[in-house]
Amino acid sequence: MRLGHFDMNLLVALDALLDTRSVTRASERLHIGASATSSALGRLREYFGDELLMQVGRRMELTPLGRSLAQPVREILLTVQSTVVARLEFDPAQARRNFVIRASDYLTTVLLIDVVQRLQREAPGITLHIANMADDVPDRLDRGEVDFVIYPSVSVNPEHPSQTLFEETYSCVVWTGNTLVGETLSLEQYRQMGHVAATFGDSRSVSFESLVMANLGVSRSIEVTTTNFNTLPQLVIGTTRIATVHTRLAQIYAHYLPLRLLPPPMDFPPLVEVMQWHAINNSDPAHVWMRRVLLEQAQMRSGVPAVSLT
Repeated sequence: MRLGHFDMNLLVALDALLDTRSVTRASERLHIGASATSSALGRLREYFGDELLMQVGRRMELTPLGRSLAQPVREILLTVQSTVVARLEFDPAQARRNFVIRASDYLTTVLLIDVVQRLQREAPGITLHIANMADDVPDRLDRGEVDFVIYPSVSVNPEHPSQTLFEETYSCVVWTGNTLVGETLSLEQYRQMGHVAATFGDSRSVSFESLVMANLGVSRSIEVTTTNFNTLPQLVIGTTRIATVHTRLAQIYAHYLPLRLLPPPMDFPPLVEVMQWHAINNSDPAHVWMRRVLLEQAQMRSGVPAVSLT
C-alpha cells in the first residue's frame, strides 16, 4: 500500500528500527533477514532524506528526525492493530488469538494455571505466552507489545488502564525439622535467622516484602537469593533459614513439602495485585473477555464475588 510516495509496508520496519536502534535486532523482531531489514532502512533513508539511525562509537543512535518519528509511528501501528483485531462480536469457542502476559512465577502458580485450564475448556483456540517480569516491561507496555502486565499496585503506571485482581498476605516459612523455631516467631528471632529472598532483573530489584521491611526499618541477614518465588519455600528445607512468602504460594508448597507456616512478627500491609493493559485495547472484545476471565479466576481464588468490568 502506498500513501503518496510512501510504501506503508515500511511502517512496521521503521517502528522496529527506531525502537531497537539495530538492524540485527529489528530483523529478529520482524522475522526477516538482516539484508532485507537493511534494504528497508535504505529505502526509508531515501524517502525521508535523513539517516534516521547513525553509528556513534559502537552504538547506533537516532537522528533528531528519527527521535521525532518514533512515538507517532508507534501510535499509528497501535491504532491499526486495535482496528484490525477488534470485532463487533466475539465467540471464545471459535476465536483464534494469542495473548502475551508478563507476570511473576508466583502469579503463574496461584492464578494463571487456573486461567490456562479454563481457556482449554472455553476457548481452545486462544493461546498464551507467559513471560516473567523484567526491567523492560514498562517500556513494552507503553509500546503495546504485551497484552497484560500483572504486578503489585505500587508498580502501576497511571497512564494506562488497570484493574485490581486480589489482595495477598505473607507468611514465614521454615522447615519442619527446624527446632530453633516454635509456634510463634519473635521479631528478634526473625532478625537473627538466616533468610532466603528473591531479587529480579538486571538491576536485582527487590520484592514487595523487602520494600515493606525496609520501610519498617527491619533488617534481615539474607544468606541465599533466588530469581523466582517458587524456589523460596524449597530452599529452606534441611536448613535453619526462613523465607517470607506469599501466603497462597506458601500454602501450596506446605501441602507437598515438609514446611511450617508462621505469621510474620510485624504488620504487613496487604499486597494488592493488579492487571494493567494498554488503552488501545480497551474496546477490543477479545481483550475485554480475557480481562473478565482473569478477574473471575482471581476472585474465585479469593472467595470474593467478581466485580463488573467497564
